[in-house]
Parts: sequence; structure tokens; C-alpha cells
Amino acid sequence: MDNIRVFLWGGLGLLLWISYTTWQQDYAPAQTTPAADVAPDTEVGPKPPSSAGALPELPDLPGVSAAAPGTDISVPDVVADRPTIQVRTDVLELQIDPRGGDIRSAKLLGYPFRKDQPDIPVTLLNPNRDTLFVFRTGLRSVDDAPEANHLANFSANQESFVLPPDQDELKVRLTWQGGEGIAAEKIFTFTRGSYAIGLEQIVSNDSAEPYRAVSYLQIQRQHNPPERSMFDVDSYSFTGPVVYDGEKYEKLDVDDLSTEPFHQSIVGGWVASIQHHFLAAAVPSPTDAANYQATYEGGAYVLSAVDGTVKTIAPGDAGSFVSRLFVGPKLQSQMDATADGLSLTVDYGLFTVLAQPLFWLLEKIYEYVANWGWTIIIVTMMIKLLFYKLTETSGRSMARMRKLQPRLKALQDRHKDDREALSKAMMDLYKREKVNPVAGCFPMLIQIPFFMAFYWVLLESVEMRQAPFMLWITDLSSRDPYFILPLLMGGAMYFQQKLNPPPPDPTQAKVMQFLPVMFTGMFAFFPAGLVLYWLTNSVLSIAQQWRINKVLGAD
Repeated sequence: MDNIRVFLWGGLGLLLWISYTTWQQDYAPAQTTPAADVAPDTEVGPKPPSSAGALPELPDLPGVSAAAPGTDISVPDVVADRPTIQVRTDVLELQIDPRGGDIRSAKLLGYPFRKDQPDIPVTLLNPNRDTLFVFRTGLRSVDDAPEANHLANFSANQESFVLPPDQDELKVRLTWQGGEGIAAEKIFTFTRGSYAIGLEQIVSNDSAEPYRAVSYLQIQRQHNPPERSMFDVDSYSFTGPVVYDGEKYEKLDVDDLSTEPFHQSIVGGWVASIQHHFLAAAVPSPTDAANYQATYEGGAYVLSAVDGTVKTIAPGDAGSFVSRLFVGPKLQSQMDATADGLSLTVDYGLFTVLAQPLFWLLEKIYEYVANWGWTIIIVTMMIKLLFYKLTETSGRSMARMRKLQPRLKALQDRHKDDREALSKAMMDLYKREKVNPVAGCFPMLIQIPFFMAFYWVLLESVEMRQAPFMLWITDLSSRDPYFILPLLMGGAMYFQQKLNPPPPDPTQAKVMQFLPVMFTGMFAFFPAGLVLYWLTNSVLSIAQQWRINKVLGAD
């Protein structure tokens, strides 16, 4: 009771340790091969044949066989040196493979892979053997008729497409001639500033018979999770497949998928492959049911969404299949506009309830100050102001405790051989002087959830990726390269302790003196933005406590 602060500091350390061990349990690396999917890649040739390249199975519907022709095709369908169709917008540079008519490479022009190499953008999709990561889209015929699947050959009327400066939309049309009177188009729609891609597949039926088909979306990716490192907090973000069933967002364990594939009929859902800050998502029509599947084989997982209803196209008519793709950074506003629940891929964990409004507030303030570092400082001041009365009450109690230190020392000397008598005498003194020794703990209890919420916001929000502050702090989402902020924070914690009464017990006093050193070492590898938050909070607490001590004469 006389110094519960020690236990609260220990509790904060315990929370951090639990978070670390939970990461290890939930996201322990299945492989030790470093992830290379976001790095600029050198094309090294096709991946060996695998059944993971097969066409998706047709839905289990009346009159439709799940073992339809072509489902056992297992030829390599991505060839790195095949000529591609080039597409460039203001935010994306893409390659579309004529075979299948699908996007096989996507460079994110506004997101450098490394801060010190601004001209080399993140490459999210690629066809390379060891880091295969591709979209597949197409149509499946249910009557053994020609079909524009992801193995079909498409063509375009030009080799490259560029979004004109005076236009906000770019359409890329690919055509396929299947014979027997069946033809198809794939139309990709790109919008200025957006990472969402509209996809419309149109089938023209000039045959004498009705044409029945379903559309599908697929993502295939070689599973190369990053190796976990305590010196790289970014490596603990989830990398792998996820699915949204219209209500619930779920991360899929690839090891489980190898023995128990995922199968579910979903309305208003989507599938995605995510990693730290970036994702590729396939979003079927939100109003129609689709059959979702996820499998893992040969080191790669495949996510599929196949229409749950067969569309019949009459002779002389045309049918349209509409869906959306998303390939880019986890910008929450854009993801919300693309599909319900897509912004859940920005995973704040257990602290989502607090982290979401905190991010909203940070984003609103950033609109005015245009600097994430100053934004963090301003929000920290607002949080401090919000709880000012509570912390002031606590500070007054701590100041009164400080004034009682000589009398507490006298009690210790008087009852040094009787711990029970000492505790009773101290409690009687607290009661007479109307001092609550526990009151000083409340601000710390408040800081813990805000600390964790700030941590996840800084770690998961791509808006703060590589965001500069000032001077040597060029990336608030990574550690301070010179460890200056952690040292300043440790110094602030030390001076904050000096303003508060020391624990009566000498052992506890030594533990408290060591805490700034321990926290400095622990925070040295945390994102600089998080250290900035804690430093700002400590400085504000010092100013508040110094003022209270001055008013109450507790110096």
C-alpha cells in the first residue's frame, strides 16, 4: 500500500512482455526466409509446376459439376520474361500479363522501399519464383464451352497506357476470342490517387446456345513471412492470408490451411493477402453470394472467391461480371470506400477501441499541422488536458506525501524491527493527514492503455510510415537512429521521480531508481513516435508536478 507505484511500473513492463510473447505465439515464423515481396525484384523465371496454379472449382450448384473440365490444369501460368502491357497512373506502375489478362506487378510510386532510396518504390505484386504474388481473375464455363480464365490469351490495342494529366480515370481494355461465337473483355478502371481498381468482365455470346458461366477472383502468394527480431518491431505485424465474411475479419493460419482448407459461402466479403502497411485484396460483388476457398500447398497459399450463382447469357446477348481489386498501402479512407471491413486489415489488436478514435484525432490534427511529430505532441497535450483534474488531484496527494517524508522516516526508525507496527503507524498517519498513497497511481493506470494504443497506431498506420519529424528524426515509425529521444525520455523519467516522494523501503527505492535506465533500454528500439509521446507526457507531468509542489510548499 505504501508504494503501489512499483507494482504498476512492473505491471507496465509485464504488459509489454505479454505483448511480445503473444506475438511470438500468434505470429511465430513458419519459415526463416526473409520476405522479399515488397523489395524491387529481379525476375528469375517461372515457378515450377504446382497444383496451386489450378483453376478454381465451380460452385456446387444444381446441374453443375464441381469437377468441371480444366480444374486439374497445373501448368505454370506466370512467366517472368513474357512481354507485358504497361499501365501507369499517378500512384501506380503496373504490368498486365496478356496470358490471363491479370496484373502481375504493381509498384507503389509514392512509397519508397527504403527511406534512403526514394527512387526505388515498393513492389507489391511480382511473378518471381521465390516471392510469387499474383492476382488471377477470369470466367469459368459450366458447359464445357470456351472460357476466358486466367490461362487464356488476351490482347490490347496498345502496349502501354498512361493516365493523362487532365483526366481522373483510365480504362484499360483487354479482349479474348474464344471461338464458337464466344468472346470476352476485361476492363480495368484506374482512378487518380486511388489504389482501388475496378474490374468488369463482359462476355459476348454470338453462338446459337445459351452460355452459362461464373466469374472468380484469386490471389496466389508464396508464403515468406519475415524473420522476427526484437530489434525490428515492424517484423511482428501479421503477414499472410485474411478473409472477411461480411461481419467478421479473420486471419488464416497457413499451417492449418494445409490440413483443413477454408470453405465458406459469403455475401459482402473479400479475401486479401496482407503484410506490414500493404495489401492486395480481391472484392467480389457485395450483393451476391460467393464461394470462398483458401488452400496452402507447396509453400504457397491460394485465396479464391467464385460466384455462387451461375449467370446465363442468351444467344446474341452479353453478360457483365463486376468486381474490385485493391493493391497498395493500407490507407483507411480508401479501403473504407472500396469494401466494408477492408480497413480492419489495419489491426490494432486488443486496443482497437481506443486506437481507432486516437488515429482519427491524429489524422484530423495532421490536416492542419502537416507534421506527424507535432501532431503526436499536440494530441499528447490534449490527452494530458483531458485528464488534468485527475492528475492534479493525484499530484497534490504526491506533494503531500513528499511533505510527510521526514515523519515517515521517523516512523521507520522507531519501528525498524516491527514491520506490522510500522505499517499500522503509517496508515494512521495517512488517515490523519488525509493523504491517499494510492492516488499517485491513477495517472499511470491511464497512461498504460494510451501507451499501448499509441504503440499500435504508430506501428500499423501506413500514414506514419517513414514520416519525418525534425532534425535527425526522419522516420517516426522506426527507432531513433542515434537513441537521443530514448535518452531524453530516460532523463525526463529520472527528474519526474525526483519530484515525487521516494519509497520508504530502501530496496524499493533502488528499484525505482533503476526504472529510468530499464525503460531507456527498452524504448531504444521502439518507434520514435512512441518515444516522443512518452517524452512529451513526462515533460508535461514534470511541469505539472513542479507547479503543484511549489504551490503546496513541498520542495
